[in-house]
Amino acid sequence: MKLQITELRKTVRFYLEDIETAIGKAINLTIVGLVLLSSACFVAETYPIPQPVRLKLNFLNTAILILFTIEYLLRLWSAEHRVRFFFSLASLIDLVAILPFLFTAIDIRFIRISRWFRILRLLRFVEGKTIFGYVSREDSVIFARILLTLFTIIFIFSGLIYQVEHPLNPDRFTTFLDAVYFSVATMTTVGFGDITPISQTGRLLTVLMILTGIALIPWQLGDLIKQLIKTSNQVETICAACGLESHDRDAKFCKNCGHSLMQVKSSQAHF
Repeated sequence: MKLQITELRKTVRFYLEDIETAIGKAINLTIVGLVLLSSACFVAETYPIPQPVRLKLNFLNTAILILFTIEYLLRLWSAEHRVRFFFSLASLIDLVAILPFLFTAIDIRFIRISRWFRILRLLRFVEGKTIFGYVSREDSVIFARILLTLFTIIFIFSGLIYQVEHPLNPDRFTTFLDAVYFSVATMTTVGFGDITPISQTGRLLTVLMILTGIALIPWQLGDLIKQLIKTSNQVETICAACGLESHDRDAKFCKNCGHSLMQVKSSQAHF
């Protein structure tokens, strides 16, 4: 019996992280879809919508929150090292996301917006061996990561700032789009000044948003510049074994599979 439970835990853990098998892809894409749907519901609730539609959105949010809770409990149960998993960044984000379900008496539903951090898992579909094959252009991967980082920072802080400012300043932060407009204008240092937070918490969130952008974006841009310089020193030599491109000029073997490149280069030199 104990052996069967151990095998079941391994199976559950495998499919929650796997992106190659059909079941693993379906599970991870479903999680991503629920994250997007939950965030879309949050945005829709900031607009004046009919009460029946709002009730349906609340029901959908509750259902998604229950699914997130089940997913978190499955990850915790199947983790190989549960204490290490519990204190990992991904686990803490998931835990914060399900707090509204665990403490229904406290209105902290906006914390679910932190689930957007898990969108960064989409990088697994554009880096290395993915469902689309091999992605060898590392500079494009870094560029995608920069875009996702920008999107995540703007969306999360816009949601938090809206949640804090809307009750106190409804004329300026009327909808979620107003908060996004403020965040973009602030992060790009334009600062029109037509929308400004008035609460201390809103101003603190604005400072944190700016500092987060200053800390993350230049660091990733530096990685992109270094990768572009590295790419300029590479040549398009296609590996006959795995099809990987862009090897160093003096490379004799494929950096992905180890296959010899000498024959390929000799053929190119002949032509």
